[in-house]
Amino acid sequence: MNGIEDARWTEPLDAVLRDWARTAAARDKAGGTAFHERRLLRESGLLRLSIPPEYGGDGADWSTTLDIVRRMAQVDSSLAHLFAFHHLQLATIRLFGRDAQIRRWLAETVAQGWFWGNALNPLDKSTRALPDADNGYLFDGRKSFCSGARDSDQLLASAFDDDGRLLIAVTPTNRAGISVLDDWDNMGQRQTDSGTVVFERVHVAADELLIDPGPLSSPFACLRPLLAQAILSHIYLGIGEGALQVAREATLAQARPWIASDAARPSEDPYVLAHFGDFFVALEGARLLAERAMQAFDRAWQRGLALSEAERGEVAVAVAASKVAAARAGLDVAHRMFEVTGARSTTAALRLDRFWRNVRVHTLHDPIDYKVRELGDWALNGRMPEPSFYS
Repeated sequence: MNGIEDARWTEPLDAVLRDWARTAAARDKAGGTAFHERRLLRESGLLRLSIPPEYGGDGADWSTTLDIVRRMAQVDSSLAHLFAFHHLQLATIRLFGRDAQIRRWLAETVAQGWFWGNALNPLDKSTRALPDADNGYLFDGRKSFCSGARDSDQLLASAFDDDGRLLIAVTPTNRAGISVLDDWDNMGQRQTDSGTVVFERVHVAADELLIDPGPLSSPFACLRPLLAQAILSHIYLGIGEGALQVAREATLAQARPWIASDAARPSEDPYVLAHFGDFFVALEGARLLAERAMQAFDRAWQRGLALSEAERGEVAVAVAASKVAAARAGLDVAHRMFEVTGARSTTAALRLDRFWRNVRVHTLHDPIDYKVRELGDWALNGRMPEPSFYS
């Protein structure tokens, strides 16, 4: 791979980010669906980034794909989230589906320019899978936290059958019986459309179910939750880096230091420099851990079905460490940036608090305390994290 410097994606990425940056604060205030910005992603070709060349994609490795997620999150973490989850759905098909399903849906994604949304929330068991004709099912119920479902073309949806078995299906978003509600109004990640999808006896055919090999069916299939966790790490890291860049620009633009300071300008104040030193160390450490975790992840992905449980476990430890570091660094920088930017930076129109609000909302996806406990169990007892949809 040529990495993130490949012009096939760096040029369209730069164009997209320039457009997003102009309206990031206003769109944070407005919330709702970023139709224009999603259209730019469709037109950029970046939605085919992680798809293998044999299906018409660019074949970027996961290190490259998530580094682009990180760069997006520096500018707009909501849209980085949507972009990342699009590729997570495609990875899920590759990990859980048959060869014919993979070939069909990945090739169609490239040909049709599909944007994938998420209605796969394994903690939400309110959607039932009722037996239907031809070995299919009727999905019926409500699904919460469905990031990117609005304005999507295809959904990955989950439901539980009468035996409590988790079923994951692919379905067009506009299929009869599916209603995507515009009910996401949180304090952060305001344009992820992470609201509710309602399924009213939605028919799912047998060949639309990802049951062969199916969810978490092998150490290789268990890479899916690790990719999801790595995505979160890169979003947290990107938010922290974006906050640092804004803080740097604001500090350098200031002409007068604090009245008690002996420095000629704020950028020479020893306390300001100490804050920036802390920010750099925290983010640099998180970045290097993320880089190491993705190198391990890419090696594991290349192993395919030959991947062992021990090898998967090593990736799980690396990803967990990366996530904890990124969450702590992102929260700290997004919070403490105001100690160097000063009172004027709290002007409502700037909406610089969006960095903290975004990382605070997103880091509640699953409790960091439990990631730390897993890492403690590994460090003390040598026990690797058990595979689940969150580890």
